[in-house]
Amino acid sequence: MKAQAIVFEQPRHLSVQSLDLPELMDHQVHVQVEYSGISTGTERLLWDGSMPAFPGMGYPLVPGYETVGRVVRVAGDSSLSVGQRVFLPGANCFQGVRNLFGGSASDLVVPQERAIPVPESLGAQAVLLALAATAYHAVAGGGKREVITSPDLIVGHGVMGRLLARLTVAAGAPEPTVWETQAVRMDGAEGYRVVHPDDDPRKDYKAIYDVSGDSNLLDKLILRLAPGGEVVLAGFYKQDLHFAYAPAFMREAQIRTAAEWKRADLLAVTELVTTGRLSLEGLITHHQSPRNALAAYEVAFGDPLCLKMIMDWSANA
Repeated sequence: MKAQAIVFEQPRHLSVQSLDLPELMDHQVHVQVEYSGISTGTERLLWDGSMPAFPGMGYPLVPGYETVGRVVRVAGDSSLSVGQRVFLPGANCFQGVRNLFGGSASDLVVPQERAIPVPESLGAQAVLLALAATAYHAVAGGGKREVITSPDLIVGHGVMGRLLARLTVAAGAPEPTVWETQAVRMDGAEGYRVVHPDDDPRKDYKAIYDVSGDSNLLDKLILRLAPGGEVVLAGFYKQDLHFAYAPAFMREAQIRTAAEWKRADLLAVTELVTTGRLSLEGLITHHQSPRNALAAYEVAFGDPLCLKMIMDWSANA
């Protein structure tokens, strides 16, 4: 059996190729993909070739870890049923290419535990669950810390920044301030305010969550901290981060890295979305067919009006 897959042949060069799918084995499911998202974080670095050394790196590769589809076959005993809509955080089912992260394809074969049921009502919005889980992991600390300070400043009003702000508001914490330098991205706040950093005089933030991915911001953020405050690095940075020691010392600043989400984070945000406590509305701005994959990637990474690009695999049928 074949699948159509997006393949990064080398940086900034892609094609849609017909790749072999493996035979279904016990406790695996075959998922026919409906939608996959383009990540403007790690996937952008894979696209332009600036990804730091990373396990599984190399070209050609199949990207993608934000995939939603329907189960069409199951093998052996399974808690999943044919026709069920599921979320997949990528796959590793293609030979002859790197599967990093392997989810941008028309069909996937995965272990059943990797497929997480999602509500029918979510539709294409279900691709946002990976980003929502990443945001949740940043503010929940993966359950490894007893006390987490909610962000009172979020840097960046892309999808990740909006999800962090919405989670903060949903938790009943004081409304955060969000910094954004691009005027076209300042709209869309729900229960919080968005300002240009030059228009914000505050220097007493207790918790600054940076999702900009800008490696040069750390010194500026430390200067905005209250004594004992924390900077949470929740973006993905292609260059090493450095900071001046004296300002950090004077504030007794804390710096925390928020790692990738875990299954428990995904289940938690799915519950929040299902119960209506977290909204995913207004975050998907663009749809494209895989036939036009190159144009989709160029828009996703180059157009500031594009918050989230969705590949619609049903449009490729």
